[in-house]
Amino acid sequence: KTQTLKEFLATQGTQVDITGFIINLLLAAILAYFLGLLYKKYGVTLSNRDSFSHNFIMLTMTTMLIISIVKSSLALSLGLVGALSIVRFRAAIKEPEELSYLFLAIAIGLGLGANQRVTTLVAFLIIVTIIYMRNLPHKSNLEQSLNLIISSNNPKQYELDKYVDILKNHFAAVKLIRIEDSSEMLEASFLIEVDDYQNIKQCTGELKQINSSLNITYLDNKGLV
Repeated sequence: KTQTLKEFLATQGTQVDITGFIINLLLAAILAYFLGLLYKKYGVTLSNRDSFSHNFIMLTMTTMLIISIVKSSLALSLGLVGALSIVRFRAAIKEPEELSYLFLAIAIGLGLGANQRVTTLVAFLIIVTIIYMRNLPHKSNLEQSLNLIISSNNPKQYELDKYVDILKNHFAAVKLIRIEDSSEMLEASFLIEVDDYQNIKQCTGELKQINSSLNITYLDNKGLV
């Protein structure tokens, strides 16, 4: 048994089929590209989605390369675990949506690296369909979807409740995305649906009446408005 274990550990991984590897690598790049388009169109994070989506292709192809190399060799797999325990990655991921898309990019790389093309393609199409259908009700209002950032260096107690009430009176939909509240600063980010530009002017005026030092920023879903 000891001899068998030694032979198993000493056995080198089988040679990777170059043709299949190239096909999977190109397929990984194509799927990651469409994933980036999907994220830019339907993502709601406040970060630069265009810049962030450029990482998907490299991440997917790199994951596929690693899995293709180590999948048939226990020694390489153990070496990868040791390498990852030394190298630590630090990424400023603040939005759960960003993390979800990164996991999807990694999953595509894992599936193609394991040579599971059909399974990976079917899963990707199902996920894309679900994301598309989930955003269908908001398709007509997509051009009027704005990110609103309200910040104040002199917050007062229960001030945020008044802001939300004003927003609800002027916009078709209001969704709180992120909030940072302390004794010295208040910053809240909202996703709002705007029906009329005049509502923006009226809302801004009422917000300023509560706190004249309030900083108000409107961002379009695809950039600065």
